[in-house]
Amino acid sequence: MKLLKLVSDDTNIDFLRWRVFAFALSIVLMAASIGLVATKGLNFGVDFIGGQMIRATFTQSATAPVSELRTKVATLGYGEPTIQRFGKENQVSIRMKLPEGADKNPELANAMAVKITDKLKADYPGVRIDGVDSVSGKVSEELFSKGMLALLAAMAGVSLYIWIRFEWQFGIGAIWSLVHDVTLTFGLFSLVGLEFDLNIIAALLTIIGYSLNDTVVVYDRIRENLMKFRKMDMAGLLNLSVNETLARTVMTSVSISLPLLVLVFFGPDVIFGFSLAMAFGIIVGTYSSIYQAAPILIWLKVGPHSFVPGESATPKAERLGENFGAQP
Repeated sequence: MKLLKLVSDDTNIDFLRWRVFAFALSIVLMAASIGLVATKGLNFGVDFIGGQMIRATFTQSATAPVSELRTKVATLGYGEPTIQRFGKENQVSIRMKLPEGADKNPELANAMAVKITDKLKADYPGVRIDGVDSVSGKVSEELFSKGMLALLAAMAGVSLYIWIRFEWQFGIGAIWSLVHDVTLTFGLFSLVGLEFDLNIIAALLTIIGYSLNDTVVVYDRIRENLMKFRKMDMAGLLNLSVNETLARTVMTSVSISLPLLVLVFFGPDVIFGFSLAMAFGIIVGTYSSIYQAAPILIWLKVGPHSFVPGESATPKAERLGENFGAQP
């Protein structure tokens, strides 16, 4: 039986031809992402800002009366609420700061939640309360700081691992591609205003793991080819390595993306942000392995001199090398 292959084993694509454009595009997107986060910010969930969040669905209406809700909840005496559509048009999340003294007396938070939900049920027959979440300010600050430390520690550990396994230039290339992937994901969430909570931190850590795995596969082939084909120029050698691993990269990305896309379009709203972050991360992670982690090695002056000489090029590699710039 012939195995299914999405990409032929004999691909001969000149990926490195577009390396300058790809780097420029990535830098622009990263700068835009940082600018969005700095100016617009992230829509932090209750996990990170503390307070109480009530999720409600207006089952008898196509859209939720957001402006009207904001006015009615504000009259209850707990301050101005933050009300946003959550999932479908008739679903909202109502976020409130915890009442003074709620850290010491949790009953104050419970009383606020009961009062708000009773108000909703009285004014909007058929409203369904989907959930009530409460996190103290101290706990939320701790969750956010530990979440960020987890991301930084993961990226630092990845860089150290790549540095030890390969060369320092490979470590820099890996950390650059990870920063690229995480930054663009932050930018996406700032742009669309989706809630940023602990689920998204979990998604980012998973994206780091996937991107690392994809990058290591490409880097391992680059290292092998550096030891084999010492007369091939670096751009040609990187193209050869990426083409040799392309079938595996595409198959892995597609097989992971399909269930994630199903979750994005048909999954429950509660995991929509996580599913979207994962699906987006797979796309940018695959892109960065090819157009960030590999091309940066040229500018970092990686070459065959860094490795022990090996066997000569195979006929297939020599044929590809001619197209990619192998030296005679």
